Amino acid sequence: MHDNPQAAEQRPPGLNVFMRTVSSRSETDSRNVREHGISPAPKHAPVHETSLTEARRDGRFVPSRCTRLRLMQRVLSRAQVRELDRHAIEVCGVPGLVLMENAGRGAADAIVRALGDRKLPGRRVVVLCGAGNNGGDGYVVARRLAVRGFSVEAVALAGEERLKGDALANYRAWVGIGGRVHVVGASAEELERLLTASDVIVDALFGTGLDREITGMERVAIERANRCSAFRVALDVPSGIDADGGRVLGVAFRADLTITFAAHKRGLLTPSGIEHAGRLVLADIGVPETVAPVGESALWPEPSDVARVLTPRRQSTHKGSAGSVLVLAGSPGKVGAALLVARGALRAGAGLVTIAARPEVVDALETRVLEPMTARLDVARLEASLDPLLAAADVVAVGPGVGLDATARALVERAVFTHQGTVVADADALTHFAGRLEKLRERAGSLVLTPHPGEMARLLETTVQGVETDRYGAVARAVEASSAVVLLKGPCTLVGAPDELPRIGPIGTPALATGGAGDVLTGAIAGLACTLTPFVAAWAGVFAHAMAAEAWSRRTGADRGLLAHEVADLLPHVFAELAAPKRALTD
Repeated sequence: MHDNPQAAEQRPPGLNVFMRTVSSRSETDSRNVREHGISPAPKHAPVHETSLTEARRDGRFVPSRCTRLRLMQRVLSRAQVRELDRHAIEVCGVPGLVLMENAGRGAADAIVRALGDRKLPGRRVVVLCGAGNNGGDGYVVARRLAVRGFSVEAVALAGEERLKGDALANYRAWVGIGGRVHVVGASAEELERLLTASDVIVDALFGTGLDREITGMERVAIERANRCSAFRVALDVPSGIDADGGRVLGVAFRADLTITFAAHKRGLLTPSGIEHAGRLVLADIGVPETVAPVGESALWPEPSDVARVLTPRRQSTHKGSAGSVLVLAGSPGKVGAALLVARGALRAGAGLVTIAARPEVVDALETRVLEPMTARLDVARLEASLDPLLAAADVVAVGPGVGLDATARALVERAVFTHQGTVVADADALTHFAGRLEKLRERAGSLVLTPHPGEMARLLETTVQGVETDRYGAVARAVEASSAVVLLKGPCTLVGAPDELPRIGPIGTPALATGGAGDVLTGAIAGLACTLTPFVAAWAGVFAHAMAAEAWSRRTGADRGLLAHEVADLLPHVFAELAAPKRALTD
């Protein structure tokens, strides 16, 4: 770090592994096996004691020793990482050299595990080392891998005269054991030769402290490394990724594996961060998190956290006590949106679901619905036909496919401003409030907003790029303006709420890039909100939704072709697995 079960045969194929992985890097993993003989760690390999994240990535679900001691994984900002280091050194008395040694050892161990059974003596490793403490971590990794029989060469983008402190000490330790250091100056020829001949490239150029665009030879090194077929590893964060927001600072190292130290970093858990980090592993640095009161910027729920809030139903539960959801969705040509929202709500546990829409939409639905009920809305007497339905519902899901005309706007506003319970607003409902988020403070009940980046941009009157380069800031602004629960979709979906730390969703799978998946999520959150608080329903719904899609990908081996209704249909199986982790362990 530093600066820088039901019985297995009763489950759909693939469900037995859904809690064991959230990796969406199937193409990268296949390439690594094909080109480098590098595969995920064996099923029963030891798990890093810090978290479940690595276990889920590597095809295992093994509780860590820390699981019982805390809830959710901490996610830190750049400033909190610096304070963690400072506290460990100055207050706890742990020397910086010890922290660096622990970080480098943990990273070397993770690299060896990633190589699996193919860690042959003589495998060629190039470690790109910068001038700061991230470079010092790199020299520790070089030394540790050399001890294990790897052929390691360090490439220094900064000469010895620019190093200081712990980084200088570890540079000298590497040289002292006979390690080779190639100092790269203005010419990139030697760098090109070394990178091209390598099997593994380790990025130790910049750590969490980088806050400027990368230029010069560092940029050249990253660009050349990204073009190589070698297995690429980043230490702490991929160089060029902003540790706070995840934006690319000019250019960024594209890793197959990132070993981050002590705690997860905000910028890693963003679409851009994940795209560059590859598989994410957490390594401890020998300082318990409880001794450094640095706080956290966000929390990353794990399966046990979702299981904790999904308490078993009582035997006396009936459809009325399970909760009722009113779905206000669909318009001519988009009746499927209403069906998907309803399906998501029912699969998430709602006892009763009613779809209310214009007469022509209900006519189209009548021959297709089974479990949901339908209700015709009288456009001429909208309030009179809608108000009794709102009064009877525990939760309202409004927006998908509802339209953008005056009637749709009146419908959306009536639901949002008068319903006394929870409203989950998505799609067209969000567009009706573009640029007037503050108006939502006038609502009668609780509100969950579920925008994708484009919808968030309209709500905040900014650009999609502005949202994506600062997702945490965008959510914070939307929460402040609306005083609502706000969910920003994407890999590592971000869920914020007033007076709450943001929750970060799973990485998920690119198979979710399919029409209607968001409608199912809206329904799932609405179904969960029948028995959970809006904020908890939002982040738990995001987790279950992502895991259902991941289960489908595992079952099919595909990263595309998923149909939205299949996500809804897998939700009960996800809930069953979450409720029975011990059975999942024995599969």
